[in-house]
Formats: sequence, structure tokens, C-alpha cells
Amino acid sequence: MPPLSKPPKCAFIPRMTLPPSLVVLVTGASSGIGEAAVRALLAQGHCVHAGARRVAKMAPLREAGAVVHALDITDKASVNGLVAAILEKEGRLDVLVNNAGFGVYGAIEEVSIGEARGQFEVNLFGIARLTQLVLPTMRAQGGGMIINISSMGGRVYTPLGAWYHASKHALEGWSDCLRLEVAPFGIRVVIIEPGAIETEFGEVAVVPLLERSGDGPYGELARRMAAATRRTFSSGKASPPSLIADLIVKVIRSPRPKTRYVAGYLARPVMLARRFLGDRFFDLMIRRFL
Repeated sequence: MPPLSKPPKCAFIPRMTLPPSLVVLVTGASSGIGEAAVRALLAQGHCVHAGARRVAKMAPLREAGAVVHALDITDKASVNGLVAAILEKEGRLDVLVNNAGFGVYGAIEEVSIGEARGQFEVNLFGIARLTQLVLPTMRAQGGGMIINISSMGGRVYTPLGAWYHASKHALEGWSDCLRLEVAPFGIRVVIIEPGAIETEFGEVAVVPLLERSGDGPYGELARRMAAATRRTFSSGKASPPSLIADLIVKVIRSPRPKTRYVAGYLARPVMLARRFLGDRFFDLMIRRFL
């Protein structure tokens, strides 16, 4: 019997070289991190396409030089049309920033499965569809970068946020697999895990949380969670969206970007606690925070 051959070693991934002026698509660009990212990338001289449902809110970005598109990440025709329009105009796409996302908060028992599916449609399946559409172009042009905006919530958990955390945990695992698959084609996949950022996220999550679970068996917990969320996002301690926007610029510039970046208020200490504490101690820490 001939000796078994050794498995091939993983190919070394060379330093990434991209042209100085890149064609970049940023989703969820009507506010918060997405809007800040568009502005930061324009300031670097890149050709930036901005996509979001609220087109009117992107008028200032259009005036600043971005190409603005209506985008519903859950609608196949909308996603297909966006990618086709960019490729027709530019002939290439160098960087995709998957920033669109939101949070469904409420007790697992009280969030409908339809709402849960909607959470995954935006935070995972919409991102997946858009990424599938841009990968053939990136492969053909010999490289590119996909930046997925996850959350510290993709590595930790809180009560009443099960569907949001599940979607972000799924995005992280999906991104890890994607990174391995596309590396041989010179395509980089980077995950950014923001902490608490000064965006609409806090209040947008709190109001439906109280509507779903503010009364009934989970009412007390929901009210404590709402108060803690407002303290975190409205106390002046949350980090500005520009922090993540500047990090996106840094990642794009890097010839060998890391696979993950953590930034923003509470992100590092909470994620370190999750890493080194057992489940019971982390559970206790979260309960005391509430």
C-alpha cells in the first residue's frame, strides 16, 4: 500500500493591493455608522455608492458626492437592481460594506416567528444575497474586500435580545466560512464588532421591546432592560459613529487586515468578560447590570 500523501498546506495569502481610488458600496447608509462611513470614504477620494430604504435622508450624501440608491435589503429585485446599476456605471466593485441591520427585542415567548424571520432576512439573508451577487465580479477582477458590520452582540448575549443576538452570531459564523472560501481569489472578509454607538439603535429597539414585553410575565425585566439600554445609548458615553467609520477606512487601507476588529463603548470589557468568565458568572454580571 503506497504511503498516504500529506495534505496540502494552505496557500499563503499575499498582501492585498488595491487601487488608490476604490469603488465602494455601503448599505444602511441613511444614518449612523453607514452615513459616517460614506462621508469618511468620500473624504479619502473613493467612489462611494450609498444604499438605504430612506432615500430622502441620503440627500446630504448625494450633495457630498456619493451615488445614492434606494435599497431594500430584503427585496431580491432591489438588491439585484442595485448591483447591476453599480457594475453598469463603474465596471467594478472593490469594497462592499454590509452595514444594514436592526434589532428585534422582546421575550422569546412574545416575539412572533414572523418578526424573528424578518430579523434574519435583514441581518443575515439580505447580506448573503448581496454578497453572492458581488463575488463573481470580485473574483474576475482578482480581488476585493467584504466588510461585515456585526456587533459585540455577535459574541455576547443579553435577555430579551435573543433574535438579534442569534442573527449576529449567525453572521459571524457565516463570515468566517466565507473568509476561507474566497481567500484563494484575493478577496478579504473582515468583521467589525462595534460596541454601543450613538445611533438610532437604542430607541428603535426600546420602543418595540416595551410594546411586545412591557406588560405581562416579562414586564419587569423588559422595563429594566429598556432603562439599561437608554442609559447606555443616551448617557453621552456611547461612541460616535465616526469611530467605526474611521476604522472602516483603516481596514481598507491595510495591506493585511485582521479578520476581526472590536471598537466602541463597552465592547472590549464585555467581550473579555464573556471570554474568561463562565456562563454562570457572565449571567450574573448581566443581571447586575440590569
